[in-house]
Amino acid sequence: MKFFYNLKLFFIVSLFFLGNTIAQTNREKKNYKIKKRTFSYKKIKSQKNLKLDLYQPKNNNEKKPILVYVHGGGFSSGKRNDKISKYFCQEMAKQGYIVASLSYRLTMKNIGFGCNVPASLKIKAFNEGSKDIYEAVQYLISKKEKFKINEKKIILIGSSAGAETVLHLAYSKEALKNNISFAGLVAMAGAATSLKYISKETAIPTQLFHGVKDKLVPYNIAPHHYCKKTDPGYLTLYGSKAIAEKLKKLNTSYYLYTIKEGNHSWNTRPIYEARDTILDFIKDAIVNQKMLQKEVIH
Repeated sequence: MKFFYNLKLFFIVSLFFLGNTIAQTNREKKNYKIKKRTFSYKKIKSQKNLKLDLYQPKNNNEKKPILVYVHGGGFSSGKRNDKISKYFCQEMAKQGYIVASLSYRLTMKNIGFGCNVPASLKIKAFNEGSKDIYEAVQYLISKKEKFKINEKKIILIGSSAGAETVLHLAYSKEALKNNISFAGLVAMAGAATSLKYISKETAIPTQLFHGVKDKLVPYNIAPHHYCKKTDPGYLTLYGSKAIAEKLKKLNTSYYLYTIKEGNHSWNTRPIYEARDTILDFIKDAIVNQKMLQKEVIH
């Protein structure tokens, strides 16, 4: 009897791994060879030009969606071409997307981003960062024929400060002045400065990754870095949970990926641990525009 039970168990486990292998094999069939080029998109006096790295499938003759990736680093550090950024961009480009990894002004360098830094400077960092990303997107659109970009499928992706930047670009008062419509957004450990400007008209398919125990960027509604009201850097932010609840009320597409014991390391961990989840959301909710409202607790 025990023999047949073990045999049955072995059969079930084998099917599980076989299914995963088949799924992985099917995904690996879409494995484009890629090329990378670097361009300056903004000239700044007395500073280095702001650049972007463009990853593209080789021998591509049709317009494709573009993923615009913004690295993290507290607006004081981080690079568009660091190890994590390069890995992520290469992996996404292998799936047939065009990917741009951007540099932007690190306005808080040598200043920091903690509770002793005035909230006004933090807001300025959000504004200046989103302006740079906006100009980079304008540059990419101006080269859409050359780069084979589908300008109706521009997808913003950000990590930590980069996530705050793309959320600010998509969902702030300043964003309403822009004449670019984004197809969707993926934010890893990010937050918005307000929910006021997320409406039925402005909402776009949004995927949010966040650890509940993030002590830097709040998961729900809380001060940035959990500063005290008496601190100069006291600034209320609206994290992934709050954004998802607003999108749910508006009955628009969203995907909230909550990590119960997660800290701020989940600003990059989805790149390695949830790559397929990101790819599926981009394909289904953004590219194919399927209605999707999903919440996962990890």
